[in-house]
Amino acid sequence: MNCCLVIKQDLSADGERKRGKCPLTPHEVGLMLRALGFTNDTYLYVASGEIYGGDETMQPLKDLFPNIYTKEMLADEELKPFLPFSSRLAAVDYIVCDESDVFVTNNNGNMAKILAGRRRYMGHKRTIRPNAKKLSTLFAGRHQMDWHTFSKKVKACQRGFLGEPDEMRPGRDYQEFPSSCVCERQYVNEEPGTKIDT
Repeated sequence: MNCCLVIKQDLSADGERKRGKCPLTPHEVGLMLRALGFTNDTYLYVASGEIYGGDETMQPLKDLFPNIYTKEMLADEELKPFLPFSSRLAAVDYIVCDESDVFVTNNNGNMAKILAGRRRYMGHKRTIRPNAKKLSTLFAGRHQMDWHTFSKKVKACQRGFLGEPDEMRPGRDYQEFPSSCVCERQYVNEEPGTKIDT
């Protein structure tokens, strides 16, 4: 049996973060949302398992947005039959995220991509994807600028990542950017210059 193993030599946390490969911290997500105009009376539902760093890591986000909830906080008793089944717990998160006014994803996992695609396909619902590569540089220097400048730069970094209807990207990940109905497409005939409308 042959096996090929490729090892990246420069796997440092800082290097990966600069390349946009690391998710934002909860505090950074909060700063991004605040810079985008979300106020502290916004309700946030956190759909995830254990947060790395626990409550200490979540506290800065809670300070910015005190109305934070999880499935455990909202339905502790009702969730008991689901606890042994992680996929069922994930389904609860999926349903809540799908029904939300705005969905903010902080990773590029399959669930986030499928949710983003479904929200686009089933009638536009806003999905914000942090531009981690640009934002990581901005967050590193945020203490050298005032809030107005920081907010303006966050909005510039997030242009094209705010889930607007015109952000469809044909040829990209089909889960996140589903194609329109096949029957609405235009087909080109084999002969040059002829187009067939369906």
